[in-house]
Amino acid sequence: MVMPAFLCSIIDWLRAGYPDGVPAHDYIPLFALLGTQLTDDELCAIVDELAASADPASATVLREAITRVHGAQPTHADVARVRAHLAAGGWPLAPLKPAQPARATRDAHP
Repeated sequence: MVMPAFLCSIIDWLRAGYPDGVPAHDYIPLFALLGTQLTDDELCAIVDELAASADPASATVLREAITRVHGAQPTHADVARVRAHLAAGGWPLAPLKPAQPARATRDAHP
């Protein structure tokens, strides 16, 4: 499967922000942060790409983290720490992908 360009950009930003790899304690806040703008399938594609370049033990922890992110509530401090770390690596703080146009509702009045 060919990965969309914006997902490749995210992986590049993650690698720039974490040149030595994402530490395990940053997985949950990182995925929570990404999850505000990406679909589950997009998150899984990123996890798969990162896991493919990690050692087997790290890849397992990474894949387990993505399964826990839906029930986990990272602290604001953890998310802020990860956001600052990514910003230092060139992460764009604007939305990751273009906003979808708003759909008209049936009940809209002129």
